[in-house]
Amino acid sequence: MNESTAHTLREKTGHRYIVPGWFTRNVFNRAVRWLTRRGVSVAGSRELRIVGRSSGAMRTTVVNLLTVDGRPYLVAPRGTTQWVRNLRAAGRAELRLGRRVEPFAGDELADDEKAPVLRAYVDRWGWEVGQFFEGISKHPTDDELAGIAGGFPVFRIVPVGAAVRA
Repeated sequence: MNESTAHTLREKTGHRYIVPGWFTRNVFNRAVRWLTRRGVSVAGSRELRIVGRSSGAMRTTVVNLLTVDGRPYLVAPRGTTQWVRNLRAAGRAELRLGRRVEPFAGDELADDEKAPVLRAYVDRWGWEVGQFFEGISKHPTDDELAGIAGGFPVFRIVPVGAAVRA
């Protein structure tokens, strides 16, 4: 399976999930993670740190932090990923940039609340993740965004406590 065979896992799980390709997993994400851990944000990148829902072990992945109207959000352009499932189960996680670690609670948006956030996400990172937004134009209408909203989990970031140095 590659990134262009987007919705093949929907049949097995009932959820949309796009599996990252070899280059993304082994080159791109590793390079962005390396920079992010050293305090260099690549187009808003953060390292998401969350406890695994089954293992209890700390899991990490690189995400894009998006700010809309002064509020931070996480969008899962690949659909119901492992980090989405873990955040739904745990309710809390951390975002890391360099040595700064910010604990937060994830408040998942309902589908009818997602349009402005999805629009901002496509506007900001369409060059990187546009391939995952099938069925919408480059400048999507509200109807287009409403039609795809169910396949794109979105979480409002609610700060919990103070940021700490790792």
